Amino acid sequence: MAGELLKKYSGAVPRYTSYPTAPHFHEGINSDVYAGWLGALDRTNRISLYLHIPYCDRLCWFCACHTKHTLKYEPIAAYVEALKREIAAVGDRVSPDAVVSAVHFGGGSPTMLRPEDMKGLMACLKEHFTFGIEPEISVEMDPNDLDDLRYDALAAIGMTRASLGVQDFDEKVQKTINRIQSFDQTRSVVQAVRARGVNSVNCDILYGLPYQTLDTLKRTVEQIVSLDPDRIALFGYAHVPWMKKHQSLIPEDALPGIEERYRQMSLAAGMLGAAGYQAIGIDHFAKPDDTLAKATIDGGLRRNFQGYTTDTADALIGLGASSIGKLPQGYVQNMVATGEYQRMAGEGGLCAVRGIALSDDDRVRAFAIERLMCDFSLDLAALKRAFGKTAHAVMAEAQLFAAGDRDGLVALDGDVFALSDAGKPFARTVAATFDSYLSNGRGRHSVAV
Repeated sequence: MAGELLKKYSGAVPRYTSYPTAPHFHEGINSDVYAGWLGALDRTNRISLYLHIPYCDRLCWFCACHTKHTLKYEPIAAYVEALKREIAAVGDRVSPDAVVSAVHFGGGSPTMLRPEDMKGLMACLKEHFTFGIEPEISVEMDPNDLDDLRYDALAAIGMTRASLGVQDFDEKVQKTINRIQSFDQTRSVVQAVRARGVNSVNCDILYGLPYQTLDTLKRTVEQIVSLDPDRIALFGYAHVPWMKKHQSLIPEDALPGIEERYRQMSLAAGMLGAAGYQAIGIDHFAKPDDTLAKATIDGGLRRNFQGYTTDTADALIGLGASSIGKLPQGYVQNMVATGEYQRMAGEGGLCAVRGIALSDDDRVRAFAIERLMCDFSLDLAALKRAFGKTAHAVMAEAQLFAAGDRDGLVALDGDVFALSDAGKPFARTVAATFDSYLSNGRGRHSVAV
Protein backbone atom coordinates (compact mmCIF):
# COMPACT_ATOMS: atom_id res chain seq x y z
CA MET A 1 0.00 0.00 0.00
CA ALA A 2 1.22 3.45 -0.87
CA GLY A 3 2.63 5.33 2.08
CA GLU A 4 0.56 8.35 1.07
CA LEU A 5 -2.71 6.54 1.83
CA LEU A 6 -1.42 5.37 5.19
CA LYS A 7 -0.38 8.89 6.15
CA LYS A 8 -3.67 10.34 4.93
CA TYR A 9 -6.14 7.89 6.44
CA SER A 10 -4.53 6.33 9.53
CA GLY A 11 -5.09 9.25 11.88
CA ALA A 12 -6.50 8.88 15.39
CA VAL A 13 -10.17 7.84 15.38
CA PRO A 14 -12.42 5.79 17.71
CA ARG A 15 -12.60 2.01 17.54
CA TYR A 16 -16.40 2.26 17.37
CA THR A 17 -17.36 -0.42 19.83
CA SER A 18 -20.20 2.01 20.57
CA TYR A 19 -21.79 5.09 19.06
CA PRO A 20 -21.83 7.67 20.48
CA THR A 21 -18.45 6.83 21.98
CA ALA A 22 -17.64 7.04 25.70
CA PRO A 23 -15.97 10.51 25.67
CA HIS A 24 -19.40 11.96 24.89
CA PHE A 25 -21.17 10.42 27.89
CA HIS A 26 -22.33 12.97 30.49
CA GLU A 27 -23.49 13.08 34.11
CA GLY A 28 -27.11 13.71 33.15
CA ILE A 29 -27.55 9.94 32.93
CA ASN A 30 -27.39 8.82 36.57
CA SER A 31 -28.70 5.97 38.69
CA ASP A 32 -32.23 7.41 38.79
CA VAL A 33 -32.40 7.48 34.99
CA TYR A 34 -30.82 4.03 34.84
CA ALA A 35 -33.42 2.60 37.23
CA GLY A 36 -36.16 3.70 34.84
CA TRP A 37 -34.40 2.14 31.87
CA LEU A 38 -33.96 -1.16 33.72
CA GLY A 39 -37.61 -1.20 34.74
CA ALA A 40 -38.68 -0.93 31.10
CA LEU A 41 -37.05 -4.26 30.17
CA ASP A 42 -39.66 -7.00 29.79
CA ARG A 43 -40.50 -10.27 28.07
CA THR A 44 -39.68 -8.77 24.66
CA ASN A 45 -36.03 -8.18 25.66
CA ARG A 46 -33.08 -10.56 25.75
CA ILE A 47 -30.22 -9.60 28.07
CA SER A 48 -26.46 -9.98 27.98
CA LEU A 49 -24.46 -9.40 31.18
CA TYR A 50 -20.89 -8.09 31.50
CA LEU A 51 -19.06 -8.37 34.86
CA HIS A 52 -15.90 -6.30 35.29
CA ILE A 53 -13.18 -7.52 37.68
CA PRO A 54 -10.77 -4.55 37.86
CA TYR A 55 -7.79 -6.27 39.49
CA CYS A 56 -4.57 -7.88 38.26
CA ASP A 57 -1.66 -9.44 40.13
CA ARG A 58 0.64 -7.69 37.65
CA LEU A 59 0.09 -4.58 35.58
CA CYS A 60 0.73 -5.10 31.87
CA TRP A 61 2.13 -1.82 30.57
CA PHE A 62 0.37 -2.06 27.20
CA CYS A 63 -3.08 -2.39 28.80
CA ALA A 64 -5.67 0.38 28.41
CA CYS A 65 -8.33 -1.26 30.60
CA HIS A 66 -9.60 0.09 33.93
CA THR A 67 -7.70 -2.12 36.35
CA LYS A 68 -5.31 -1.96 39.30
CA HIS A 69 -2.50 -4.06 40.66
CA THR A 70 -2.85 -6.02 43.90
CA LEU A 71 -1.04 -8.96 45.49
CA LYS A 72 -3.57 -9.23 48.32
CA TYR A 73 -6.97 -10.86 48.03
CA GLU A 74 -8.74 -8.72 50.62
CA PRO A 75 -9.51 -5.86 48.18
CA ILE A 76 -10.88 -8.38 45.68
CA ALA A 77 -13.05 -10.07 48.32
CA ALA A 78 -14.52 -6.71 49.33
CA TYR A 79 -15.15 -5.84 45.70
CA VAL A 80 -16.96 -9.14 45.10
CA GLU A 81 -19.37 -8.36 47.93
CA ALA A 82 -20.09 -4.93 46.41
CA LEU A 83 -20.60 -6.55 43.01
CA LYS A 84 -23.15 -8.92 44.51
CA ARG A 85 -25.05 -5.97 45.96
CA GLU A 86 -25.12 -4.30 42.56
CA ILE A 87 -26.25 -7.53 40.89
CA ALA A 88 -29.14 -7.75 43.34
CA ALA A 89 -30.13 -4.10 42.88
CA VAL A 90 -30.01 -4.28 39.08
CA GLY A 91 -31.55 -7.72 38.72
CA ASP A 92 -34.45 -6.94 41.02
CA ARG A 93 -35.38 -3.94 38.84
CA VAL A 94 -35.55 -6.05 35.68
CA SER A 95 -38.65 -8.06 34.87
CA PRO A 96 -38.16 -11.80 35.41
CA ASP A 97 -39.63 -12.20 31.91
CA ALA A 98 -36.45 -10.71 30.40
CA VAL A 99 -34.08 -13.61 29.74
CA VAL A 100 -30.27 -13.68 29.99
CA SER A 101 -28.62 -15.23 26.93
CA ALA A 102 -24.94 -14.47 27.63
CA VAL A 103 -22.52 -13.58 30.44
CA HIS A 104 -19.00 -12.21 29.95
CA PHE A 105 -16.42 -11.97 32.76
CA GLY A 106 -13.84 -9.32 31.85
CA GLY A 107 -11.06 -7.43 33.53
CA GLY A 108 -8.50 -6.96 34.73
CA SER A 109 -8.10 -10.63 35.42
CA PRO A 110 -11.33 -12.46 36.30
CA THR A 111 -9.30 -15.62 36.88
CA MET A 112 -7.79 -13.97 39.97
CA LEU A 113 -11.10 -14.73 41.67
CA ARG A 114 -11.01 -17.58 44.14
CA PRO A 115 -13.05 -20.62 43.07
CA GLU A 116 -15.73 -19.97 45.70
CA ASP A 117 -16.13 -16.40 44.48
CA MET A 118 -16.47 -17.46 40.85
CA LYS A 119 -19.26 -19.84 41.82
CA GLY A 120 -20.76 -17.34 44.27
CA LEU A 121 -21.06 -14.64 41.61
CA MET A 122 -22.75 -17.00 39.17
CA ALA A 123 -25.16 -18.13 41.88
CA CYS A 124 -25.96 -14.49 42.65
CA LEU A 125 -26.62 -13.79 38.96
CA LYS A 126 -29.00 -16.73 38.70
CA GLU A 127 -30.79 -15.66 41.88
CA HIS A 128 -31.58 -12.19 40.53
CA PHE A 129 -31.91 -12.73 36.76
CA THR A 130 -33.80 -15.25 34.64
CA PHE A 131 -31.41 -17.34 32.57
CA GLY A 132 -32.27 -18.90 29.24
CA ILE A 133 -31.34 -22.39 28.12
CA GLU A 134 -27.60 -22.91 27.53
CA PRO A 135 -26.40 -19.29 27.83
CA GLU A 136 -22.97 -18.44 26.50
CA ILE A 137 -20.52 -17.91 29.39
CA SER A 138 -17.19 -16.38 28.35
CA VAL A 139 -14.21 -15.61 30.59
CA GLU A 140 -11.01 -13.64 29.97
CA MET A 141 -8.13 -15.73 31.35
CA ASP A 142 -4.59 -15.08 32.56
CA PRO A 143 -2.52 -18.31 32.54
CA ASN A 144 -0.51 -17.05 35.51
CA ASP A 145 -3.60 -17.14 37.75
CA LEU A 146 -4.88 -20.60 36.97
CA ASP A 147 -4.81 -23.90 38.84
CA ASP A 148 -6.95 -27.05 38.91
CA LEU A 149 -9.43 -25.66 41.45
CA ARG A 150 -10.02 -22.56 39.32
CA TYR A 151 -10.40 -24.65 36.17
CA ASP A 152 -12.97 -26.79 37.98
CA ALA A 153 -14.81 -23.68 39.21
CA LEU A 154 -14.93 -22.27 35.69
CA ALA A 155 -16.39 -25.55 34.49
CA ALA A 156 -18.91 -25.44 37.34
CA ILE A 157 -20.20 -22.01 36.31
CA GLY A 158 -20.74 -23.31 32.78
CA MET A 159 -17.94 -21.53 30.89
CA THR A 160 -18.43 -22.07 27.16
CA ARG A 161 -15.70 -19.77 25.78
CA ALA A 162 -12.19 -19.13 27.11
CA SER A 163 -10.41 -15.98 25.94
CA LEU A 164 -6.63 -15.78 26.33
CA GLY A 165 -4.56 -12.67 25.77
CA VAL A 166 -1.22 -13.66 24.23
CA GLN A 167 0.08 -10.46 22.58
CA ASP A 168 3.53 -11.78 21.48
CA PHE A 169 5.60 -14.73 22.72
CA ASP A 170 8.95 -13.02 22.09
CA GLU A 171 10.86 -12.68 25.37
CA LYS A 172 12.18 -9.16 24.70
CA VAL A 173 8.74 -7.89 23.71
CA GLN A 174 7.18 -9.50 26.79
CA LYS A 175 9.71 -7.96 29.17
CA THR A 176 9.18 -4.53 27.62
CA ILE A 177 5.40 -4.68 28.09
CA ASN A 178 5.64 -6.49 31.47
CA ARG A 179 3.63 -9.46 30.22
CA ILE A 180 5.57 -12.67 30.86
CA GLN A 181 3.61 -15.61 29.48
CA SER A 182 5.24 -18.59 27.84
CA PHE A 183 3.86 -20.65 24.99
CA ASP A 184 3.87 -23.74 27.24
CA GLN A 185 1.73 -21.92 29.81
CA THR A 186 -0.71 -20.87 27.15
CA ARG A 187 -0.91 -24.34 25.65
CA SER A 188 -1.59 -25.84 29.08
CA VAL A 189 -4.57 -23.51 29.53
CA VAL A 190 -6.03 -24.48 26.17
CA GLN A 191 -5.63 -28.16 27.01
CA ALA A 192 -7.13 -27.76 30.48
CA VAL A 193 -10.27 -25.91 29.39
CA ARG A 194 -10.89 -28.27 26.48
CA ALA A 195 -10.50 -31.23 28.82
CA ARG A 196 -13.35 -29.71 30.87
CA GLY A 197 -15.71 -29.42 27.92
CA VAL A 198 -15.13 -25.84 26.74
CA ASN A 199 -15.96 -25.89 23.05
CA SER A 200 -14.60 -22.47 22.02
CA VAL A 201 -11.19 -20.88 22.60
CA ASN A 202 -10.21 -17.35 21.57
CA CYS A 203 -6.65 -15.98 21.49
CA ASP A 204 -5.63 -12.31 21.22
CA ILE A 205 -2.53 -11.20 19.31
CA LEU A 206 -1.18 -7.64 19.27
CA TYR A 207 0.87 -5.97 16.57
CA GLY A 208 2.60 -2.60 16.89
CA LEU A 209 4.31 -3.52 20.17
CA PRO A 210 7.77 -2.26 21.22
CA TYR A 211 10.65 -4.21 19.70
CA GLN A 212 8.16 -6.33 17.77
CA THR A 213 9.34 -7.31 14.30
CA LEU A 214 7.90 -9.24 11.40
CA ASP A 215 9.95 -12.24 12.54
CA THR A 216 8.75 -12.18 16.17
CA LEU A 217 5.16 -11.74 15.04
CA LYS A 218 5.49 -14.55 12.48
CA ARG A 219 6.69 -16.96 15.18
CA THR A 220 3.89 -15.92 17.52
CA VAL A 221 1.22 -16.45 14.85
CA GLU A 222 2.68 -19.88 14.02
CA GLN A 223 2.56 -20.86 17.68
CA ILE A 224 -0.99 -19.59 18.13
CA VAL A 225 -2.21 -21.43 15.04
CA SER A 226 -0.65 -24.64 16.40
CA LEU A 227 -3.06 -24.39 19.36
CA ASP A 228 -5.99 -24.54 16.92
CA PRO A 229 -8.11 -21.80 18.58
CA ASP A 230 -11.61 -21.29 17.24
CA ARG A 231 -11.22 -17.51 17.09
CA ILE A 232 -8.25 -15.16 16.92
CA ALA A 233 -8.33 -11.40 17.50
CA LEU A 234 -5.54 -9.38 15.86
CA PHE A 235 -5.44 -5.98 17.53
CA GLY A 236 -3.16 -3.04 16.90
CA TYR A 237 -1.54 -1.82 20.11
CA ALA A 238 -3.19 1.45 21.15
CA HIS A 239 -0.53 3.72 22.64
CA VAL A 240 -2.48 6.22 24.76
CA PRO A 241 -0.14 7.28 27.62
CA TRP A 242 -2.17 10.47 28.16
CA MET A 243 -5.02 8.20 29.26
CA LYS A 244 -3.07 5.31 30.81
CA LYS A 245 0.04 6.63 32.58
CA HIS A 246 1.69 3.22 32.91
CA GLN A 247 2.03 3.12 29.12
CA SER A 248 4.69 5.81 29.51
CA LEU A 249 6.93 2.98 30.78
CA ILE A 250 7.03 1.69 27.21
CA PRO A 251 9.88 3.32 25.23
CA GLU A 252 8.23 5.18 22.36
CA ASP A 253 11.35 4.94 20.21
CA ALA A 254 10.91 1.14 20.27
CA LEU A 255 7.41 1.34 18.75
CA PRO A 256 7.06 0.59 15.02
CA GLY A 257 5.97 3.39 12.71
CA ILE A 258 2.68 3.38 10.84
CA GLU A 259 4.06 1.66 7.72
CA GLU A 260 5.71 -1.07 9.81
CA ARG A 261 2.45 -1.50 11.75
CA TYR A 262 0.65 -2.01 8.46
CA ARG A 263 3.22 -4.58 7.33
CA GLN A 264 2.82 -6.44 10.63
CA MET A 265 -0.96 -6.43 10.34
CA SER A 266 -0.82 -7.62 6.73
CA LEU A 267 1.65 -10.40 7.55
CA ALA A 268 -0.41 -11.77 10.44
CA ALA A 269 -3.69 -11.48 8.55
CA GLY A 270 -2.22 -13.28 5.55
CA MET A 271 -0.88 -16.09 7.73
CA LEU A 272 -4.22 -16.55 9.47
CA GLY A 273 -6.04 -16.65 6.14
CA ALA A 274 -3.57 -19.25 4.84
CA ALA A 275 -4.21 -21.32 7.98
CA GLY A 276 -7.91 -21.50 7.13
CA TYR A 277 -9.30 -18.70 9.29
CA GLN A 278 -11.93 -16.39 7.83
CA ALA A 279 -11.46 -12.64 8.28
CA ILE A 280 -14.16 -11.06 10.45
CA GLY A 281 -14.46 -7.27 10.25
CA ILE A 282 -11.30 -5.26 10.83
CA ASP A 283 -9.46 -7.41 13.37
CA HIS A 284 -11.03 -10.82 14.06
CA PHE A 285 -10.55 -14.24 12.48
CA ALA A 286 -12.57 -17.43 12.95
CA LYS A 287 -12.79 -20.98 11.71
CA PRO A 288 -15.35 -21.31 8.91
CA ASP A 289 -17.75 -23.28 11.13
CA ASP A 290 -17.59 -20.75 13.98
CA THR A 291 -20.70 -18.67 14.65
CA LEU A 292 -18.76 -15.47 13.93
CA ALA A 293 -17.88 -16.69 10.44
CA LYS A 294 -21.47 -17.74 9.79
CA ALA A 295 -22.76 -14.37 11.00
CA THR A 296 -20.43 -12.62 8.56
CA ILE A 297 -22.09 -14.49 5.71
CA ASP A 298 -25.72 -14.08 6.80
CA GLY A 299 -25.41 -10.42 7.89
CA GLY A 300 -25.82 -11.14 11.60
CA LEU A 301 -22.42 -9.87 12.77
CA ARG A 302 -22.61 -7.29 15.56
CA ARG A 303 -20.11 -5.09 17.39
CA ASN A 304 -20.07 -4.08 21.05
CA PHE A 305 -17.60 -3.35 23.85
CA GLN A 306 -16.18 -6.89 23.63
CA GLY A 307 -15.51 -6.44 19.89
CA TYR A 308 -17.18 -8.52 17.18
CA THR A 309 -19.95 -10.76 18.41
CA THR A 310 -23.02 -12.75 17.45
CA ASP A 311 -24.81 -11.51 20.58
CA THR A 312 -28.16 -10.10 19.48
CA ALA A 313 -29.42 -9.23 22.97
CA ASP A 314 -31.53 -6.09 23.22
CA ALA A 315 -29.72 -4.96 26.37
CA LEU A 316 -26.13 -5.30 27.52
CA ILE A 317 -26.02 -4.70 31.27
CA GLY A 318 -22.63 -3.75 32.66
CA LEU A 319 -21.89 -4.74 36.25
CA GLY A 320 -18.88 -3.65 38.28
CA ALA A 321 -16.71 -0.56 38.48
CA SER A 322 -16.36 1.32 35.15
CA SER A 323 -18.65 -1.11 33.31
CA ILE A 324 -20.63 0.26 30.38
CA GLY A 325 -24.05 -1.00 29.44
CA LYS A 326 -26.32 -0.40 26.49
CA LEU A 327 -30.08 -0.44 26.84
CA PRO A 328 -32.73 0.43 24.24
CA GLN A 329 -32.78 4.02 25.55
CA GLY A 330 -29.02 4.62 25.52
CA TYR A 331 -25.65 3.97 27.19
CA VAL A 332 -24.79 4.04 30.87
CA GLN A 333 -21.46 3.76 32.71
CA ASN A 334 -20.74 2.89 36.33
CA MET A 335 -18.44 4.76 38.69
CA VAL A 336 -14.83 4.06 37.66
CA ALA A 337 -13.09 4.39 41.05
CA THR A 338 -13.43 1.08 42.88
CA GLY A 339 -13.71 2.68 46.33
CA GLU A 340 -16.54 4.98 45.27
CA TYR A 341 -18.16 2.13 43.38
CA GLN A 342 -18.21 -0.01 46.53
CA ARG A 343 -19.67 2.87 48.54
CA MET A 344 -22.46 3.40 46.01
CA ALA A 345 -23.20 -0.32 45.84
CA GLY A 346 -23.45 -0.42 49.61
CA GLU A 347 -25.78 2.58 49.82
CA GLY A 348 -28.26 1.90 47.04
CA GLY A 349 -26.96 -0.79 44.74
CA LEU A 350 -27.03 1.19 41.51
CA CYS A 351 -23.69 2.76 40.56
CA ALA A 352 -24.36 4.59 37.28
CA VAL A 353 -22.76 8.04 37.05
CA ARG A 354 -22.74 8.95 33.35
CA GLY A 355 -24.10 7.96 29.98
CA ILE A 356 -26.07 9.26 27.02
CA ALA A 357 -29.64 8.92 25.81
CA LEU A 358 -29.88 8.06 22.12
CA SER A 359 -31.49 10.56 19.77
CA ASP A 360 -33.13 9.46 16.52
CA ASP A 361 -30.06 10.74 14.65
CA ASP A 362 -27.76 8.76 16.98
CA ARG A 363 -29.64 5.56 16.17
CA VAL A 364 -29.27 6.03 12.42
CA ARG A 365 -25.56 6.82 12.69
CA ALA A 366 -24.96 3.94 15.13
CA PHE A 367 -26.58 1.55 12.66
CA ALA A 368 -24.57 2.93 9.74
CA ILE A 369 -21.26 2.81 11.61
CA GLU A 370 -21.86 -0.73 12.90
CA ARG A 371 -22.68 -2.02 9.41
CA LEU A 372 -19.56 -0.41 7.96
CA MET A 373 -17.42 -1.91 10.73
CA CYS A 374 -19.05 -5.35 10.35
CA ASP A 375 -19.93 -5.67 6.65
CA PHE A 376 -17.70 -2.98 5.06
CA SER A 377 -20.86 -1.77 3.34
CA LEU A 378 -24.09 0.09 3.98
CA ASP A 379 -27.36 -0.42 2.11
CA LEU A 380 -28.79 3.09 1.90
CA ALA A 381 -32.22 1.87 0.76
CA ALA A 382 -32.41 -0.46 3.77
CA LEU A 383 -31.33 2.43 5.98
CA LYS A 384 -34.20 4.54 4.67
CA ARG A 385 -36.72 1.71 5.13
CA ALA A 386 -35.60 1.26 8.73
CA PHE A 387 -35.39 4.92 9.77
CA GLY A 388 -37.43 6.93 7.27
CA LYS A 389 -36.67 10.62 6.88
CA THR A 390 -34.21 10.49 9.77
CA ALA A 391 -31.85 8.59 7.48
CA HIS A 392 -31.66 11.35 4.86
CA ALA A 393 -28.67 13.14 6.40
CA VAL A 394 -26.55 9.97 6.56
CA MET A 395 -27.58 8.98 3.04
CA ALA A 396 -26.53 12.39 1.73
CA GLU A 397 -23.19 12.18 3.57
CA ALA A 398 -22.50 8.74 2.06
CA GLN A 399 -23.26 10.01 -1.43
CA LEU A 400 -21.07 13.07 -0.88
CA PHE A 401 -18.18 10.96 0.42
CA ALA A 402 -18.38 8.61 -2.57
CA ALA A 403 -18.52 11.50 -5.02
CA GLY A 404 -15.46 13.15 -3.47
CA ASP A 405 -13.39 9.99 -3.00
CA ARG A 406 -10.28 10.32 -5.16
CA ASP A 407 -8.37 7.45 -3.54
CA GLY A 408 -10.68 4.56 -4.36
CA LEU A 409 -11.67 3.81 -0.76
CA VAL A 410 -15.39 3.38 -1.47
CA ALA A 411 -17.84 2.82 -4.29
CA LEU A 412 -21.53 3.64 -4.55
CA ASP A 413 -23.21 0.88 -6.58
CA GLY A 414 -26.88 1.78 -6.77
CA ASP A 415 -27.94 2.11 -3.13
CA VAL A 416 -24.97 0.21 -1.69
CA PHE A 417 -22.12 2.25 -0.20
CA ALA A 418 -19.21 -0.19 0.04
CA LEU A 419 -15.55 -0.08 0.98
CA SER A 420 -13.09 -1.32 -1.64
CA ASP A 421 -10.22 -3.67 -0.79
CA ALA A 422 -8.03 -0.56 -0.59
CA GLY A 423 -10.51 1.07 1.79
CA LYS A 424 -11.12 -1.82 4.20
CA PRO A 425 -7.96 -1.19 6.28
CA PHE A 426 -9.36 2.31 6.88
CA ALA A 427 -12.87 1.25 7.90
CA ARG A 428 -12.58 3.19 11.16
CA THR A 429 -11.63 6.33 9.27
CA VAL A 430 -14.53 5.97 6.82
CA ALA A 431 -16.93 5.24 9.68
CA ALA A 432 -15.70 8.38 11.45
CA THR A 433 -17.08 10.53 8.63
CA PHE A 434 -20.56 9.66 9.91
CA ASP A 435 -19.69 10.55 13.54
CA SER A 436 -21.40 13.86 14.30
CA TYR A 437 -19.67 14.15 17.70
CA LEU A 438 -16.01 14.10 16.61
CA SER A 439 -15.89 17.78 15.74
CA ASN A 440 -16.49 18.88 19.35
CA GLY A 441 -12.94 17.81 20.23
CA ARG A 442 -13.74 15.49 23.14
CA GLY A 443 -11.58 12.44 23.48
CA ARG A 444 -8.21 11.42 22.07
CA HIS A 445 -7.94 8.18 20.17
CA SER A 446 -5.45 5.63 18.87
CA VAL A 447 -4.29 5.41 15.24
CA ALA A 448 -6.63 3.75 12.76
CA VAL A 449 -4.19 1.08 11.50
